[in-house]
Amino acid sequence: MPGVAVLPQGLEEAGSSELERLGAGSVRPLRRAAAFEADMACLYRLHLQARLPFRLLREMGRFPCCSRDELYDGIQHCLDWERWLHPSQTFRVDVTGITPGLNHSHYSALQVKNALVDRQRDIWGKRSSIDLDAPDLALHLHLARGEAVLSLDGSGGSLHRRGYRAAMGAAPLKENLAAGLIQLTGWDGREPLVDPCCGSATLLIEAATAALEMAPGLNRPFALEGWADFNPDLWQREKTQARGRKRPDAELPALLGFEQDPDIADQARDNVRAAGLQELIEIRSGSFEGQQLPPGPGVLVCNPPYGQRIGHEADLEQLYGALGRFVRSQASGWQLWLLSGNANLTGALRMKASRRMPVSNGGIDCRWLQYAIR
Repeated sequence: MPGVAVLPQGLEEAGSSELERLGAGSVRPLRRAAAFEADMACLYRLHLQARLPFRLLREMGRFPCCSRDELYDGIQHCLDWERWLHPSQTFRVDVTGITPGLNHSHYSALQVKNALVDRQRDIWGKRSSIDLDAPDLALHLHLARGEAVLSLDGSGGSLHRRGYRAAMGAAPLKENLAAGLIQLTGWDGREPLVDPCCGSATLLIEAATAALEMAPGLNRPFALEGWADFNPDLWQREKTQARGRKRPDAELPALLGFEQDPDIADQARDNVRAAGLQELIEIRSGSFEGQQLPPGPGVLVCNPPYGQRIGHEADLEQLYGALGRFVRSQASGWQLWLLSGNANLTGALRMKASRRMPVSNGGIDCRWLQYAIR
């Protein structure tokens, strides 16, 4: 089956590599996505084990589409709706892209909805309701170059929501982006990992769960469980295999987070406990300036404020300057990876990055910067 993984911008190559490791074939990076092919077992596996995608879309059909009438007719005949969408089920339609005659996603989504409910009325004399939050069937339509592609969203809700983060800081890093950033560092669970401005501890949690091979999708429901061709035996087999990958006896090095705000530090501890990692990740209250790093070498990861959502640039310059002094004085032989959304602020570190990887964090153009500390 052809499919598409929707990915954070900047993680297309890393996401493609992850898809291949989990058994997908014909993987091809796209912009903010990757195309792939998979059988049903692999598709289930991707939903349970992939860390980087926002969504995994299973292509169900495609047809020429250059007008509202072609969209209406194409949707009605694209799928056996008598099998896939009974009026007792709810649904949601998401639309991306444009094509001649259809350049507004909201209008296109309404046209898809109209085609579906009219088809239902023809068959049963009644129609489904719309559910934007937890639909029984999540539909995705992509329009481009005179063609429409209809897919099913197997997650129902974004895959970045792992379920452990009820408590969040003011500008939280999404879990899948954090997982991708950790992957880009090359950290393999053998050296200490420290976040000097840990916020809700997302980077540390994602690093630990990856090192322990804990499948991120085991504790959440999926829309695919309501698909007409859902195979419960195959699903349970993939869940059993995903659980079996966990390494409960793995010995990890020190995983530390420092957080100056005591309330946010408490939230981080709650998140760590919810993830079942309280024995592995330590959150220390107080500024990094008063902390000691474990024996190195090791890796520092950091997502400090950029001055766009939280903090003022003048105040943050002092934070970045202090961070630079802390790293230079305490972290000789370590690597620092810092997510920067403001080049002026990273200049206050007084350090030169050896690598700059462009990524997008919530629509903010950022750089994942690597510094080798001497």
